[in-house]
This record gives sequence, structure tokens and C-alpha cells, in this order.
Amino acid sequence: MNLREKCPIIHFGDLGDERGKLVVIESGQAIPFEIKRVFYIYDSDATVVRGQHANRQSEFVLINVAGSSKVRISDGEEEIVVELNRPMTGVYIPRMIWKDMYDFSEDSILLVLASTHYDGAEYIRSYEEYLKEVKGK
Repeated sequence: MNLREKCPIIHFGDLGDERGKLVVIESGQAIPFEIKRVFYIYDSDATVVRGQHANRQSEFVLINVAGSSKVRISDGEEEIVVELNRPMTGVYIPRMIWKDMYDFSEDSILLVLASTHYDGAEYIRSYEEYLKEVKGK
């Protein structure tokens, strides 16, 4: 399975009429896990790089609900960049995938849905350590 298959783009329903738009996000529907934690990143500028880690247990869906940002994703073999710039589109990040978020627009709000509660011990913050773990060395 290649990295784009491991980390697919998810399209959410975009409902709307003359009153405005509505995007529905539900656990077990478009989101392939039960949502246990929600956080968002805002007021970052284009020079800031966020993330820079992998998670041993957590899965994520990242959605730019306003503005845009880029996500660099790596599994230790392959690397792709996904641009998030529509509130009805997200990217799924499974466990043990390295991620960097960057190139935030001035109005960017990056919403993150997580499958676990926060546990700092499950984070791998060194890319070299990540490569050792992911390659089983």
C-alpha cells in the first residue's frame, strides 16, 4: 500500500442553501475512528512548522476549516505533501506516520481530530528515532 492509500483525502458532506454552508463530521462515518480529542491550530504564520512528530497509537484527521496549510507526510519510505484549503476536505493520518504542518495562511485554522486522549509518551519527536522504530531497527 502506498502512502496516498495509507493517508487518503476524506471528503465531507457540504450542505448549504441561501443561509450558508454546513459540513457534517461524524465518528464511524467519514472519520475511521471514534473521536476522543479535538484541537485546532491558529495564529501560525507561513514560517512556522508544527507537528514534527509521529504517534505510536493515535490516528488523526486534519482539516483546514479556514485558510490553508500544507502537511508533509512520511512513512519512512515515501513522502507526500497535501495542501489543505477547503473546509469540506481532510486528510487521514494513521498511527506511526511522521507529519509536519507548515505554510499556514494568515487566516488558517487547522482542526485536528484524534483517536486518543493526549499521552506525551506515545509521541516520537526525533525523525531518526522514528526511522529506527518504523524500520524495526
